[in-house]
Amino acid sequence: QVQLVESGGGLVQAGGSLRLSCAASRSIFSITVMGWYRQAPGKQRELVADITSDGSTNYADSVKGRFTISRDNAKNTVYLQMSSLKPEDTATYSCYARVVFVNYWGKGTLVTVSS
Repeated sequence: QVQLVESGGGLVQAGGSLRLSCAASRSIFSITVMGWYRQAPGKQRELVADITSDGSTNYADSVKGRFTISRDNAKNTVYLQMSSLKPEDTATYSCYARVVFVNYWGKGTLVTVSS
């Protein structure tokens, strides 16, 4: 029903910034929740941030104040602006969308932060 394609990952030095994009195949207006998870090697997947259809946002404590999630309904895209990056932010970041009881996932984009 919904295809998600992430982009924007890469290699960045500590203290730098990256913006991740998640483009959806259809309108995101009716999607209940969209957001980002991340998973580092050997660690559990964790929620980074999400945004609801009414614009409410939620952030993990570890990224609060450094990351900002936003959406552009006209472009069917959700963004994750990441600033003041730390080596511990290194992970594969995956976009997700929840439509009622169905979850959709992108394939992920790798973010590597060097010290």
